[in-house]
Amino acid sequence: MLRIRFSVVLALLAMASAVVPARAQDQNSAQSGTSSDSQSSPLKRRLSDKEIRQQQKELRQELKGAYKKWLDQDVRWIITDQERKTFMSLSNDEERDAFIEQFWRRRNPDPQSPDNSYREEIYRRIAYANEHFAAGKPGWMTDRGHMYIAWGPPNSIEAHPSGGTYNRPMAEGGGETETYPFEVWNYRHLDGIGDNIDIEFVDSCMCGDYHMTINRAEKDALLHVPGGGPTLWEQMGQAKKADRFNGGLEQLGPGPLSSAQGSKEFDRLTQYAKLQAAPLIKFKDLDEFITSHKVLTGPFFPFDVRTDFVRVTDDTVLVPVTLQIRNRDITYKTTDGVSRGVVNILGRVSTITGRIAQTFEDTVEVDEPSELLPGTMKSKSVYWKALPLRPGRYRLDIVIKDVNNPDHIGTYARALTVPEYDDDRLAASSLILADKMREVPSKDIGTGQFVIGNTFIRPRVSGTAAQPVSFKRGQNLDFWMQVYNLKIDPKTRKNDAIVHYQVTDLANNKTLLETSEAAGKINPNSDQVTLEKSMPLAGLQPGKYQITISVNDGVSKQQLAQSAPFEVTQ
Repeated sequence: MLRIRFSVVLALLAMASAVVPARAQDQNSAQSGTSSDSQSSPLKRRLSDKEIRQQQKELRQELKGAYKKWLDQDVRWIITDQERKTFMSLSNDEERDAFIEQFWRRRNPDPQSPDNSYREEIYRRIAYANEHFAAGKPGWMTDRGHMYIAWGPPNSIEAHPSGGTYNRPMAEGGGETETYPFEVWNYRHLDGIGDNIDIEFVDSCMCGDYHMTINRAEKDALLHVPGGGPTLWEQMGQAKKADRFNGGLEQLGPGPLSSAQGSKEFDRLTQYAKLQAAPLIKFKDLDEFITSHKVLTGPFFPFDVRTDFVRVTDDTVLVPVTLQIRNRDITYKTTDGVSRGVVNILGRVSTITGRIAQTFEDTVEVDEPSELLPGTMKSKSVYWKALPLRPGRYRLDIVIKDVNNPDHIGTYARALTVPEYDDDRLAASSLILADKMREVPSKDIGTGQFVIGNTFIRPRVSGTAAQPVSFKRGQNLDFWMQVYNLKIDPKTRKNDAIVHYQVTDLANNKTLLETSEAAGKINPNSDQVTLEKSMPLAGLQPGKYQITISVNDGVSKQQLAQSAPFEVTQ
């Protein structure tokens, strides 16, 4: 018992001797203003890169509930990589809530409105995708759901839900084959990607899961069947089926258009990559010049605007908006002997109550070798955007920015009255004077800049409404107009109207040219005719003139006339 007590005493003495120096050390540390504990605290020392990555990984694992669903489902196809990275770095729910609010606000077409039509449209698209594209997984996860949510409904769909016999177009080699179910979605225009975009989806598993492909041969069910589904050249003995597998993006095989298709492979890959990325958020820096009418701080960037009206349906009018910018007003930067000027354009059409009806944003680029730049500075750049609108009163706002000179901003704001075309009243579109006009190929009808129907027509733009458009004597005066609601004679089943053309010298009001034609010779059985004429100006002396087109309907006894002034220079 004595030995045990003696051992306990020794142990207590040892502990006491250890405590005294430690307390002394703490006092010394306190006097010197440092703490040994703080030097080794993991909460106060700088983290290594490896530890930071580990923390971010743990945060991703911890992100759950509504925030995880919002990031992984709701905005999966529309959030940019930078935005996703930023959201993952947030540390609390308050920051996440603020981020989500700002995320939708940046995409709101009308930032001043409490309602966000873009957010509502995205959730509508998600619901639609889940209802129509589900295939063993939610519709939003499928490729068709991805494209629909990110880019909206296509303008047209070529659907082959059962596959079957398929006559290849010449661009795919021609010939007949059997296919899996497939669809081709067409978008007339996608911002940041281009015009006339085709997206092909193939259900090669026959399970309803259509996947996106850039290989148009993938839908061919007989692709790997020897001798099955030969192309046109294979039928003619000018190619073998084995030639299809000699490399390349697609297994279409040699054909009449194979060389042209091969040159477009890079374009197809580029388009595919752009479609996979989130839609661009462009020119938000220009938005405040429209929404808050921000005061310009730099020199004004001048440009001219022209609006026209073309009837599409009973309640829809196509409103082509044409912008003209003098190249000498653009700032250029020269790299490797090439001078480049870049202009960003943001436009918005709103109703008189402030609701956004249409928006458009695009970029105009002028590229020229440096030695040719002085000549380019004497010409003008023209941009064109066609907006479908209902008849009514609107406000048109446009802002342009000289990218190489950020303080060089131009603004435009005007009232816009879209006419209503009454079925019982003879009417006409705008009379457009142009410097270029031609018929477009069938594949380009209704698409691209300066295209109305099957006609490419580039309008001339004047500085003001009172100022006539200008042409040189060596040019042609091209003019275009449509006439609507011609009455059809119940006996002949034809229209009976006379179209009268007149060119007048405004200096003395003398008629220089006068001619007429029957509308029945243009389109006899239709209540609508399109007038397209071209007149050389070499015979006119420099001066100001006016062209007038009059229409006299012999059935309804109605008349109309459209006039447009123009100027001829040397």
